Amino acid sequence: MNRLTVAIICALSGLMATPSWADSYTVDPKHTFPSFEIGHLGFSTQRGRFNTSSGSITLDRAAHTLSADIRIDAASIDTGLAALEEHLRGPDFFNVEMFPELRFVGATAKFDGDRPVVLNGELTLLGVSRPVLLLLNNFKCGPHPKTQKEHCGADASAVIKRSDFGMNYALPAIADSVRLLIQVEAVRNDAP
Repeated sequence: MNRLTVAIICALSGLMATPSWADSYTVDPKHTFPSFEIGHLGFSTQRGRFNTSSGSITLDRAAHTLSADIRIDAASIDTGLAALEEHLRGPDFFNVEMFPELRFVGATAKFDGDRPVVLNGELTLLGVSRPVLLLLNNFKCGPHPKTQKEHCGADASAVIKRSDFGMNYALPAIADSVRLLIQVEAVRNDAP
């Protein structure tokens, strides 16, 4: 075998090697539930959620990469109490007229085997961006039992200080520490 033939065979074998491809997913807003918990006057824990969210996720298990871009409509806040929601939408808290969106962009992940368990990223709230570490529990991908389209889902959580984002109203009566809880499902974009 001459050198040219060997070079061609080696080049072709490199092209035929199985590459690692990332899969892209679209967040399913019907099965995604961004919520929060915050201490109120030291007596109780108040809870709320956001009813409108969207986003995209890119996952490559072989390369151990995960990224996410999640957007939450701040005006969609829901506590079950209309007067409280109106106050939360105003300038003391979310100031939705000036800052209509919360955004999390995750770029680096820690994996346990082929399963991501931590996503490091940046949360933007009130126009201020700060690093946030999301813990990913129950991360799972597989075919949806009804549609057979590939889905991924997880229960994500993080703790932030609202004062880090300039949300200082009624500190310390209303706690600085806020627990974020996001149940998320996403559908693979190329799923049949």
